[in-house]
Amino acid sequence: MARLHDVVIDCRHPASLARFWAQALDGYAVAPYDEEELTRLRAKGVLDPEDDPTVLVDGGLPRLWFQRVPERKVHKNRLHLDLRADDLDSEIDRLLGLGARLITTFDDWVVMIDPEGNEFCLA
Repeated sequence: MARLHDVVIDCRHPASLARFWAQALDGYAVAPYDEEELTRLRAKGVLDPEDDPTVLVDGGLPRLWFQRVPERKVHKNRLHLDLRADDLDSEIDRLLGLGARLITTFDDWVVMIDPEGNEFCLA
């Protein structure tokens, strides 16, 4: 039977969106660029990791991959992440400080969007 391993998120700028999510999620970080990875990127014509077309955020399973696509997000996500926090108000403020935006507030959860407009929920 299949197991969830990665969640892949299409975006315009993988490096910056990966940094947002690495900071948003407890225990996650952008995967480091060692010399082997930098050599692999240079062989593909990518001279700066900031221009990497696929960026991994790791912290366990599932991992998050951010991949560059040419088109902008147009419609509502068909899939979104649900996050939990012990202190909802403090976490809303923290995520807003990272670049998220608050869309809708309910009694004990909110809908937010990341810097590229991808919806997620926080409870």
